[in-house]
Amino acid sequence: QVQLVESGGGLVQPGGSLRLSCVASGNIFRIQAMGWYRQAPGEERELVAAATNGGPGTYADSVKGRFAISRDNAKNTVYLQMSSLKPEDTAVYYCNAAIQVTRWSVLGTYWGQGTQVTVSS
Repeated sequence: QVQLVESGGGLVQPGGSLRLSCVASGNIFRIQAMGWYRQAPGEERELVAAATNGGPGTYADSVKGRFAISRDNAKNTVYLQMSSLKPEDTAVYYCNAAIQVTRWSVLGTYWGQGTQVTVSS
């Protein structure tokens, strides 16, 4: 069983910063990629940022230059540093990971429970 647990969400004023964290635990052989999605009320879930093993981060155009994704592979953790936050960044942020649970298994997709980020004055 694999679990992803996010933390770090909250209420922040426009222009402020937050750092989200997500830790993967359980039966993990290899993590291929980790990333962040978000979903605002009435909207579809969208990719915010993703980081594959050894590759550069991928970002949605709306967050380029403001958000930075990083991974600590030793801790099975992914971070999302969010700066210059805007009201339109308000959403539930979900951690996502592509994980191989054994040497012989295929990659599976796992989701965290989500953490609320609200940008408001």
